[in-house]
Amino acid sequence: MRYFELLELPVRFQVDKASLTRQYFRLQKQYHPDFFADADEAEQARVMEISSLLNKAYKTLQDPDETIKYILMEKGLMQEEEKYPLPNDFLMDMMELNESLMDAKMEGDTAAMDNIRQTITLKAQELYAHIAPIVETDQEPLAEETLLPVKDYYYKKKYLNRILAGFN
Repeated sequence: MRYFELLELPVRFQVDKASLTRQYFRLQKQYHPDFFADADEAEQARVMEISSLLNKAYKTLQDPDETIKYILMEKGLMQEEEKYPLPNDFLMDMMELNESLMDAKMEGDTAAMDNIRQTITLKAQELYAHIAPIVETDQEPLAEETLLPVKDYYYKKKYLNRILAGFN
């Protein structure tokens, strides 16, 4: 996988942040465009591309949800802008949370809003508990059938994050 290979890190859902940072800075020093000012155009373009890829890799692998998305995309299990079907019972729960949030905001009910925020946090924790054995392993991400619950988690968590964004 390109980001992991580039940063010379093992492919894991849970990236060692210290190793990530150490590798990022080591490689940024090695491929910083300023060090190639006297190089020919082709070499400057190559170094600029590597530097840009390093920045994207670092940003992606710092965020656990973005790391999940990246690995699933690399495994061919997710597409950009994919329309992933979520279960109806989950969608109904989310609709109720959204309606409760709108009502609480209109009424200025901060206690209800705090309660909704706690409910969302608990739902996210419950969702994560189902995939923890998969994402917390020291082994490279597994076969497709094992990774499908991680994809489901990703899309449900993304939905919860959208509701949390409604608090602002």
